Amino acid sequence: MSPTRRALLRLIVCCASALSGADGLALPRQVKQTPDVVEAYRVCESFEHLLGENLDFERAYEATFTKDVARRRAIAVGDGEFGSRGSAGVDSGLLIRAYKLRMQIFFLMMPLVSPGGAREEALFFPPDIEAVLKREPPEDARGFPAYVSQLERDVSRFRSHLERLSAEHASVAERVREFKSGVLSAKLAPPADHKVEPLRGYYRSGVLGKDEPYYQIDGCVVARDQGRMRIVGLKFFNRLF
Repeated sequence: MSPTRRALLRLIVCCASALSGADGLALPRQVKQTPDVVEAYRVCESFEHLLGENLDFERAYEATFTKDVARRRAIAVGDGEFGSRGSAGVDSGLLIRAYKLRMQIFFLMMPLVSPGGAREEALFFPPDIEAVLKREPPEDARGFPAYVSQLERDVSRFRSHLERLSAEHASVAERVREFKSGVLSAKLAPPADHKVEPLRGYYRSGVLGKDEPYYQIDGCVVARDQGRMRIVGLKFFNRLF
């Protein structure tokens, strides 16, 4: 065989190897996603990682959520379940603060979900903690400042409760460790086998325009906001308690 034919055969073999998997089938081509999709996945992963460090919702919120006050208010009304009627006259800053505090309580509660029996349930959720979880927002806007102040005390009480349980009970410390570890280890990346297309017509009134594109990624609703991809809702946490 001539050197030229030998070189040509080697080239063909190398190309065939590059285009084939171990089972002899052609490897699928990786789909190229848009920059918005890549950034949307990145911001959702960042939210989960920041939350997992110390279950600090406000820190994760401020780093990854929309910066637009009107959108933040609409998220608080919808996802926070305050209702447009009861929150109509409430200052936006108070409403957003209440939403962040309620979500903080929710995430502090997560490691204690599904106690192993009545005895553990009583330990995890004594009457004062159960009252925190059942606290309802006021129907009148005039009661909202006091409500927010109460939520701040509730957050402090719940965090202290969780820290005390973790210090006194190894099983609770392990629950907290596992929850944090699970959130911190989240790896979110766009699929390689199909292109992610934006959704439209988000159902939360006032958060996005009727035809404004958004993406739903691992429970996060993400849209372009002031030139960047930002979270505009947590769809799988609609019902807090």
